[in-house]
Amino acid sequence: MARAPAPLKPVATAKPALTSGPLTKADNPLLRKAVNTLAIVPKSTRITTLGRKCYNVLLYQAQEQGLERDLFRAPLDAVVKGLDFDSNDHALIKKHLRAMVSTTVEWQSPTTGEGATWSVSGLLAHAALVKQRGQVWVEWSYAVNLKQELLDPSVFARLRLEIVSQLRTHAGLALYEICTRYKDVGRTSRQAWRWWYPVLSGNPPSDKLDRLEYRIFKRDTLKPAIAEINAITDLDIELIEHKEGRFVDQIQFAIGHKQQAVLPLRHPPEPVDLALVAHAQRLGVSEEAVEALVDAHSQPRVATAVVALEKRLASAYPEPLRDPQRYLRAMLQAEPPPPPQAPDAAPGASASMDGAAISQRELLARRRNHWQSVWTQRAHERCGQAIQALSADAQRDLEQQLMAALQRRQAHPTLTKRLAASGWQHPMVRHEMLKFFGEATFGAAWDQPTTEQLLEIAAELGNAE
Repeated sequence: MARAPAPLKPVATAKPALTSGPLTKADNPLLRKAVNTLAIVPKSTRITTLGRKCYNVLLYQAQEQGLERDLFRAPLDAVVKGLDFDSNDHALIKKHLRAMVSTTVEWQSPTTGEGATWSVSGLLAHAALVKQRGQVWVEWSYAVNLKQELLDPSVFARLRLEIVSQLRTHAGLALYEICTRYKDVGRTSRQAWRWWYPVLSGNPPSDKLDRLEYRIFKRDTLKPAIAEINAITDLDIELIEHKEGRFVDQIQFAIGHKQQAVLPLRHPPEPVDLALVAHAQRLGVSEEAVEALVDAHSQPRVATAVVALEKRLASAYPEPLRDPQRYLRAMLQAEPPPPPQAPDAAPGASASMDGAAISQRELLARRRNHWQSVWTQRAHERCGQAIQALSADAQRDLEQQLMAALQRRQAHPTLTKRLAASGWQHPMVRHEMLKFFGEATFGAAWDQPTTEQLLEIAAELGNAE
């Protein structure tokens, strides 16, 4: 006979911690994340960004319900949103809960000797979904040896989940959590750069790590994570490299505070949005493929491409789409070059910049123009790849339609001559084809970025102009 779910107790007020002073009413929405859980290293399978965010929401809910409970419960829609539990979407949350139970991790502090103990276990001891009176609840518990430290930590980072929810990469999320812990100190501890790789990437240690070069780790993981944190959060961080001879051996991060208003917080925290994965699944793209694309290209960029994929499937223009997953990958395939490395400043450069007559508004406008230019260039690349993914017959049909459109508007004869002789990829014709195909397939504003998309570029490129 099934055991009746335990009744929910009133939400408990978070207790003050020994190292951080009394909590005020405004502090209640903060997650107190134990220092031993900040630099977790997966030992079995990869930890995803969505999985880490879900774990943070569950931990917050458990802290609110109180240390004396053994089993914690919360409505599913308080943990995740964007899912229809009565459809196949429920497989997504089951997958993430299963991963939290089965993924073995080492719990360790980012500073050697700071945490009380080292331990290894699963992120959760157990998890279950229970449907009761038409509402779906999540049930979970923690390992006995970790429960006290997880729910009532003595040394911890105070995380604003409103800010955490905006971070889009695992590296950015993990690094922000660690830097938040040491923001009053001004820098993190020094660790070997290979120590940082599994902590920030979410990947378990493997033979690949032994072959990894620091410059690749810096380009693909460190620089995007730093740019994302500096663009989105209340911190400004900077990489500090320590060399052994000619090679970088250890790294740490300097941490500064932004002078800005604190973001308004909701209580309880916003649930994690799994709508993108569910949306792509309904269009014929597997969840594994979506998560891989998000890891490679960021969530907002994939979300934009999924909307374009949906329009393409609905229009069946210029021919029915046979492989949605391949089409989505083709749109995202034009991988942007790594952010340009700023040259070392010459002696006296700071002093000369202080005297430059460039206002903050002009500087921001210049950066915004640069971000918009980069986004538009990538939109053109995605559109060109979408055309190239079509069959040869479909491309010839498109050229005939473009020819008719150019003749109707009485375009310069050179354009029609080049199109007839060399096809749509001729440098003089390519822009016309991209505009023609892009508007018909993706909509009138297909190469104009939204505010969120500009923020994505800002997170990636930082202050580069």
